[in-house]
Amino acid sequence: MRRILGAITAVLLIGAAAGCGMTIPTDPDGTSEGVVGRELRVGYSPEPGLIAAGGEEPSGPLADLVREYADSLGAEPVWSQASEETLVDALDRRALDLAVGGFTDKAPWTDRAALTRPFTLDEAADAARTSVMLVPAGENAMLTSVESFLDEEGLT
Repeated sequence: MRRILGAITAVLLIGAAAGCGMTIPTDPDGTSEGVVGRELRVGYSPEPGLIAAGGEEPSGPLADLVREYADSLGAEPVWSQASEETLVDALDRRALDLAVGGFTDKAPWTDRAALTRPFTLDEAADAARTSVMLVPAGENAMLTSVESFLDEEGLT
């Protein structure tokens, strides 16, 4: 009986959420909606073998991957170079949509930024090294978008 009541309650809650126009995952601050067809504000911290500073835009396999992701959204990446801590601060203030560099799944900023699942870039100098990308904390649709792209690329 408890299971039946639990199932009925779950169905009613899902129905109520759907009736309110709620979608899951969602971005409370609208990060993913603000990116599509516009600008993808990307912060990067140079990391040998992954991303290097140079001219107006960075180079390397991680920079190329971000460009491909932006293309998939119909967006143009707008790059900012900074230290990892400065990038996390910018994500926290919603001044960036995405941060890349030498971030790993052991990054100490999980209370201020959301990390993608780890992925490996075969083209990187050390192919055994895994990386993560960071998005603003709580922007779950943006995180899902990036992770879906990584999945489609066969990287996770």
